[in-house]
Amino acid sequence: MTSRHAADDASRPTIPTRQLGATGITAPAIGIGCWAIGGPDDNLGMPMGWSTGANEDESLTGLEKAWECGARLYDTADVYGHGKSERLLGRLVAQVPRKEIVLASKVGYCAGTAEHGFEPRHMRRQLEQSLDNLKTDHLDIYAFHHPNFGTDDRWLQPAIEAMRTFRDQGLIRAIGMRGPHRFALDRLTTPPDHRGDKVARFKALFDKIEPDVLAIRDNLLTPSAQSDGIFSFADQQNVGILISKPLGQGLLTGAYRPDTQPTFGLGDHRLRKRWFQPDAIEIIDTGLNHLRAIVGTRTEDLISVALWACLDRSPNAIALAGFTSPDQVAMNLRSLNPRPVLEKIAAARKIMTEVQKQLDATGETILPSQPCDERHLPSTQN
Repeated sequence: MTSRHAADDASRPTIPTRQLGATGITAPAIGIGCWAIGGPDDNLGMPMGWSTGANEDESLTGLEKAWECGARLYDTADVYGHGKSERLLGRLVAQVPRKEIVLASKVGYCAGTAEHGFEPRHMRRQLEQSLDNLKTDHLDIYAFHHPNFGTDDRWLQPAIEAMRTFRDQGLIRAIGMRGPHRFALDRLTTPPDHRGDKVARFKALFDKIEPDVLAIRDNLLTPSAQSDGIFSFADQQNVGILISKPLGQGLLTGAYRPDTQPTFGLGDHRLRKRWFQPDAIEIIDTGLNHLRAIVGTRTEDLISVALWACLDRSPNAIALAGFTSPDQVAMNLRSLNPRPVLEKIAAARKIMTEVQKQLDATGETILPSQPCDERHLPSTQN
């Protein structure tokens, strides 16, 4: 590719290759998460984007930098900036050999004027728009973005049939779904003791959807018992795994300091997240200080142990590292080498597990930071 940021092979980080289960899709073990480059956004009456980060030129530079450093899998969604993220990624796709890049997107959270985000005709329209945005004729992975299929799962079977049709028609190669996950609106409006068992819900959906790839949120702040179970399940089913938030959206890199109040603008999902509040950041920073004493004091040291703690979960897993600047992309990929010894990864898990327990003890992780306007909600997504 022609780029403003050419890198020779000698300077390219060494990234191990992974295969996503039985899909036949292979890619370097670190992929690029493209949520943040969608910018600030609102959906379902809530902030759902990122208010801080690069402008469009810097975002494109970051995508190009990732390619030059060896990343090949890029993950986005129709709702990230309501198409902005996909369109930016499409500018990279136009520059590189299509057969060498793995493209993943998602559907469901962007309902538009449809009755529901998983109404099949709406799904087809969204897929066609995503293909246009990404400047391609097919997606490698197309995923259900959430587990809400309407009242009494009205849209579940029609949505499954639509996905399988897309795959049969060659518009997508693999069907994806989230691991245990709550619909964003439920996390905000439903008391914890009324939400139901998300693991049981996931397994029921898994049996019906029969996905090829799972998107699993995992990082050093995720309880090990929870992670061990879902990764073991995925390996038993021989499905591919995309790990989201491996760096805790910057919380595990030391990007947030207790002596500096973080500022999030309108349309930033962190406005409603408990762990981005000052008291939680202080708890995390204390844990990171203990971790630095073991793995090293550089940001790269923290990134390395966080990424490898995720990659060690499964040989079928690729971790998705997001970015808000080109420098972050280069640092994340460069930090894979050298690989931390197993003892340091185990120590990191032990330290941050205690941090996670302290965070849970402080209360709910979702803050109703702004009222939810029910006029903006699809009638079937209650």
